[in-house]
Formats: sequence, C-alpha cells, structure tokens
Amino acid sequence: MSNRVSKNASSEDWLVTDLNSEQSAAVSCTEGPVLILAGAGSGKTRVLTYRIAYLLQNGLAEASEILAMTFTNKAAGEMRERVAKLVPNRMSGMWIGTFHSLFARLMRREGERLGYSSNFTIYDESDQIALLKKVLSDMHLSVQDFPPKMVSFRISAAKNRLLLPDHLLEEAENQLDTVVANVYRNYQNRLLELNAMDFDDLLIKPIELLQRFPLVAGYYQDKFRYILVDEYQDTNHAQYILLKILAAKHRNIAVVGDDDQSIYRWRGADIRNILDFEKDYPECKKFRLEQNYRSTRKILAAAHSVVKNNRQRHPKELWTDKPEGENVVLLEVESDLTEAHHVVARLIREFKGGQRNFYDFAVLYRTNAQSRVIEEALRRENVPYIIVGGVKFYERKEVKDVLAYLRFLSNQTDAISFRRAINYPARGIGDATADKIEDFARLQKLTLVEAMKRVQEIGSIQIRTREKIESFSKLVQKYASLKSELSPAELAAALVDEVGILRYLKEEGTIEAANRMENVRELLLAIAEFSSQNGRSATLDDYLQQVALTTDLDTLTDRTNAVTLMTLHSAKGLEFSVVFIVGLEEGLFPLSRSIQDPPALEEERRLFYVGATRAKEKLYLSWSRYRRRYGENLHSMPSRFIKELDPTTTDAESTLRPFRIERRRSAYHDSVDSPMPNYEDQTQENLEYRVGMRVAHEVFGKGTIVKIDPGGEHAKLLVMFDTAGKRRLVLPYAKLEIL
Repeated sequence: MSNRVSKNASSEDWLVTDLNSEQSAAVSCTEGPVLILAGAGSGKTRVLTYRIAYLLQNGLAEASEILAMTFTNKAAGEMRERVAKLVPNRMSGMWIGTFHSLFARLMRREGERLGYSSNFTIYDESDQIALLKKVLSDMHLSVQDFPPKMVSFRISAAKNRLLLPDHLLEEAENQLDTVVANVYRNYQNRLLELNAMDFDDLLIKPIELLQRFPLVAGYYQDKFRYILVDEYQDTNHAQYILLKILAAKHRNIAVVGDDDQSIYRWRGADIRNILDFEKDYPECKKFRLEQNYRSTRKILAAAHSVVKNNRQRHPKELWTDKPEGENVVLLEVESDLTEAHHVVARLIREFKGGQRNFYDFAVLYRTNAQSRVIEEALRRENVPYIIVGGVKFYERKEVKDVLAYLRFLSNQTDAISFRRAINYPARGIGDATADKIEDFARLQKLTLVEAMKRVQEIGSIQIRTREKIESFSKLVQKYASLKSELSPAELAAALVDEVGILRYLKEEGTIEAANRMENVRELLLAIAEFSSQNGRSATLDDYLQQVALTTDLDTLTDRTNAVTLMTLHSAKGLEFSVVFIVGLEEGLFPLSRSIQDPPALEEERRLFYVGATRAKEKLYLSWSRYRRRYGENLHSMPSRFIKELDPTTTDAESTLRPFRIERRRSAYHDSVDSPMPNYEDQTQENLEYRVGMRVAHEVFGKGTIVKIDPGGEHAKLLVMFDTAGKRRLVLPYAKLEIL
C-alpha cells in the first residue's frame, strides 16, 4: 500500500504543539518494538492516543490493523474518545478495549473451534462458586472438606500458570492436590457444557485457540500490524504469552508502563514482563517519560526518596515545572480513633481554606478494615463520602436476579442463570426440580429450554409443577424470540414488567424492598443508556458482556461531591488535590508478611509510591502509636517508608495527647469499644493469609488453608495439612510460613 509512507503536516504540528520532546519521539517511532517508561502523571494516555492518531493520519495503518489494550473500561473509553477527537471518522474497525473484552470478542468470533457458541456467558466469582458447589456435589465431595472458595483459588492459580488439569494432577503432592485437579477437570467440562467461561478463561482459551490452530493465529498476527499496550507492568503470564503470539510477525509492539507502579503481584501480575522487555525484543527502542504534569516538586521528591530504595526497577526520576509546593505532612497520633479524628479535622480545614470540593479529597488505606473509623469520623462531622470497593452494583441480589433472566435468554444452556431465574419471584419450583431438568437436559443433550419443553417426559416431576415449568419456558421462548426485534432497553423493561419483579418488591413493603426497587429501576436506566449510546447496533449480548467486565473504577465519577475512601490498590490511575494515606505502621503498611519477602516488600514500597503520586497539591501521611487488633490496643512502630522519606520534603507533627471523644450518642460513639478486625481483612489484595494458600508449620508440616474465620480477637485458620490432616489455628499464634 503506497499510503503507508505518506506524511501529513498536521500530524507533525501535533508533535510540536501538544507533546514534549520525549513524548513526541515515542509517538513518531512507529516501527519495531518500543518500550515507553511512563512515570506517574507523565501523560502516558496522551502518548498512546497520539501514537494511534499518528499511525492513522500518516497512512501507516488502517484502523482495523491496530490493537490497543488497557486494563479498565474507563481507560479504554477515554482512549477511544481522545483518538476520535484527533482523527474524526477514522476509527471504524479498530480494536480498543481491555484485555478481557478484546479477547472475549476474539472468542465470540472463533470460539466454535473449541466448542463454544458465540453467545457464551461470562461467569463472575459468585457464578463460579455456585458451579463449583454443583460439581463438588456431583462428585460426592463435602463443601466442608473442600470449600468452594479454596478450590476456586487453586484453580485460578493453576490457570494463571497455564496449567491444565492433567498438569496439575502430575504435580499433585497429596490427596488435596489430587482432588482439586479432578474438580478442575470436571469444572472445565461443565463450563463447556453450559457454554460459559470464567474470567481466567477469557485469557486462557485464546492461548489454546491460537496454539492449536496456526491458521487462526496467522490471520490475527497478520491483521494486527500495530499493537499498543497500556499499563504493561500489570500484565500476567497469560497476557504476556498472548502478546508474544500476536506480535510475532510484525513485531510492532509498543508497551507503555512504569515498573515503579507494579502493584498487582497478588493477582498474577509479573514485573519481569516490563523489566525484561529488552531481552524479549533486543532491537527495541526505549523512551523515558519523566516530566510529571500532576504533582508538586515536594510530593514527587518525597515519593522518589522511598521508591528509589527498590532494586528491581528501571532508573528514572520524575520532575515537574509545577511549583515546589508545601512539604508532605507526617502526622503522628495516639490511636486509630484519634487518627480518624485528626485526618477528618485536617480535611475540613483544607476544604474551608481552599477553593476545593469534597471530590478533591481522598483517604487511602492499606486494608479495607481501616475504613470503618474513618467513615464514622466523617459521618460525625456530616462530611459526604463514597467508598470504592464495597458491594458492587452489579453484584446486588435484585440486580443479579434481573440479569439472570437476560443471561438465560441469551444462553439457554446457562444453568447458573436458569436456577436463579426459574424460581424468582417464587413459582414453587425448587432446587430438586431444577436438578431433574438439568439432568434430563444433559442426558438428552438438550438446552435447558428444550428440556423444559419436554418436561412431560420427566416422570418424577409432579403435574402441577410441570405446568409452572411450561409457563416459565414459554416466557423465556417469547422474549428470546424478541431479542432481534426489540432494543435491549425495550426487552428488559417488558420482561421485568411481565415477570412482575417490581410489583413483587412493592408488595413486600419493607424499606429494604424499596431500595431494591430503586436498584432494579437503576438497572433498567443503565440498559436504556446503553441502548441510546449504541443505537441500532446495541445488542443484549453486548450489554451483558459489558456488565460482566465492569469494575468499580469504571463506575466511579469525579463529579460526585464526596470524599473518596479507597484502598491504595484501588487508587491507581486516579488523582486528587489532597490525599491522606493513613496507617503507615510496620506490619500494616508494609504488611507483616512482606517484611521477610524482598519482592513483596518492594511491591509494598511501589504501592506507597502509587498512593503518594495520586496527590496534586497536598499529601498527608499518618501513623498511630496504638492500633486495635484482635480486640487489643497493640503498640505500633512507624513504617520504614516514613524513615526512608527525604527529611527536606516533610514536616513532622505530633498529637500524642489522646483526643477526648465527645460524650454524645452517635454511631461513632457506640462503636468505640467494638473490636477492630484483623489488619489483613478478607479481600484478595490485602489478606495476609488467603483461602487456598500453601503454608508450612514447624510441627504439622506443609498444608493448605481451606477456611478463614475472621471472628474478632480470636480469628482462626482451618488448615488441611498434607500429613497431619485438619488443624484449626488461632491466627495471632499460628506461626505459619507462607510458601
């Protein structure tokens, strides 16, 4: 194609007027592998979008030849909007999105080669657990002996290592390993029967596809002449393999990332992917984006003084043209309660003293358990706040109930959605009856709707119940036939009305039911907005995929006038005028498990760096002399990160006289004496011990954690030891080594 070498003056103007010199060089270096080390706030999204626009404007590629991947729908949407503004009407056919959404798209095109229909369902964590319970039951295994969450953790870990059930079986060292491998095999077989994939499969199955079918791999290798990857430091092994396969022909792969912001090792991210990029692609060109457009000089210097202590990093140091700014405030307090009070007091002072809104403030913490006392202090002062990381909208029961209907319309082999929908609202069709329908469908190799049509052949189901099943079957068939005629919004609204979900909730007459009604209406509104935004091209399947891959950060808006509370992990990619990082104590931040594990300690240090560089104008760091843990006030030491800070960038303040709590009835006062949960509460990003984790005990030997009871001051771990069997250990005294 001759237009691949043409030049356009307007694109050269972009490089001069809109980009700094290093950004410009990174954008215009289009051929061959490119590594762009983009520090926090250095304009990496701008570089990615301008690079795409540069390729299109200069005729180096058609839109359909570009593959651009990132990690959140929000980031992908922002990238898409920016490119559209730079090169209007040039994006048709371009693949821009998250890894999971793009490879789901690929599997909807090519999945039949692996036995999947294009309308496969994407199972979330609760769906996976429900299916695992069924698999365990079919295998006559007790959920007490083999908790589904533990089994799910082990299966996910195997998938992240690209291990198939047979490989896991070969590695088995004990009975538990053997059982998990066999459950894994049956679980995968059931997913295929149900025409469903879990999140891990959205990466694992494309690898299987591309490796088993060289012609398919060749097509996509040829198709994607240019590959761009955002947040490359967060890629896991499966993503690394996928990119390596797709870039094998043209080798025009440009990755943008920052090893100093690699904070997702707990979910499989491998920092070696970005550190070793030059080994994988020896001919690569490297660019460093070190000019920061977000933070003051003092904040950047403080953050750098900590992260520079890491050994696993590319050498770099951010700089800025912004003012020097105020010193970082180090706040030493007596207890976690006084910490909450003083943080909120400083926040209010900053709010009143500057031209700021509440959404300009964020309080960041290492574990979710820390939010409670902060919330109570904010409520006490009537300060509005939102929490990122609570129960997600699409995980609420009433929302999942409606979505179950829509998912079953889309995929009539989806047994998990079938079970949820068939008896909601109650129709008198119990689990035992659902089992019989499923068993009949599997035996006759039918979809569940086809099995319901033939319910008269299932003699063990009573006549009255058969009539109810037939009625439900007709409802599903009716709306399945309307999928192509109605928009997703029209279809969902009509279905909810006919099923009577809102009437059912209204008749319940409780405040909780009223809230559930609002959530159902909000869901219908979301579907309507999707239909409006996508016009005639909007399909139910597309909406269901979007929902399945939605994260907390995708729904977060900076226009909500409230203080944001979130974990440090959740804050990545965001920015606020004023940031408070609380709980900077040894054992909490960094977590105790990291102190004897150098790679984990370096990740904790990177997490501090990420949190600090969220701040644009003011950064507060606080630590407490005493913090409640296991129901006791335990003495704390300041975090090593405080000691690593450049003293010229900080002002230390102490409030060691205990803050006297006002004696008035309030939620804050009532909960003062309640026990503080374990630091490492049960979230994947911050739990010291997790279900499925391999551990070692000096007496009982090696084992696997199968259950965690976070019960106050006597939190317990149930461990299945390889030779000593089950043992229940009290957490503070367990003395387990994480393997």
